[in-house]
Amino acid sequence: MRGAERVVEWLQAQDAVTKIHFPGLPDFPNHDVARRQMNATGTPLFGGMVSFEVDSMERALKICERTKLFFLGESLGGVESLIEHPGQMTHLSLAGSGMEVPEGLVRLSVGIEHPDDLVADLAQAFG
Repeated sequence: MRGAERVVEWLQAQDAVTKIHFPGLPDFPNHDVARRQMNATGTPLFGGMVSFEVDSMERALKICERTKLFFLGESLGGVESLIEHPGQMTHLSLAGSGMEVPEGLVRLSVGIEHPDDLVADLAQAFG
């Protein structure tokens, strides 16, 4: 199983997670478009970007602070797994504009580390 899909599978079982944003999920908006466009090999590859929401900014920030394999980062473009809180990082300038991202939103870039290690890291961060 690919890394992001394994992480999404784990997130789906977490009571603290209120929403998951991943094009590989059947209920994701435009999932059918993603399935067609991300299918160069005959098997859809939905990428490594995963976002999820929890019930509060405080919980989201704690998760971001507690990870050990997911490094805090804004670029989300390397081979290492990265984590960010968009509301306090990349989208802070939108505060008060009416276009804010949800305060409990966490964004991941799932890298090349073993998916089981990434899930274990998230599990301890959710602790």
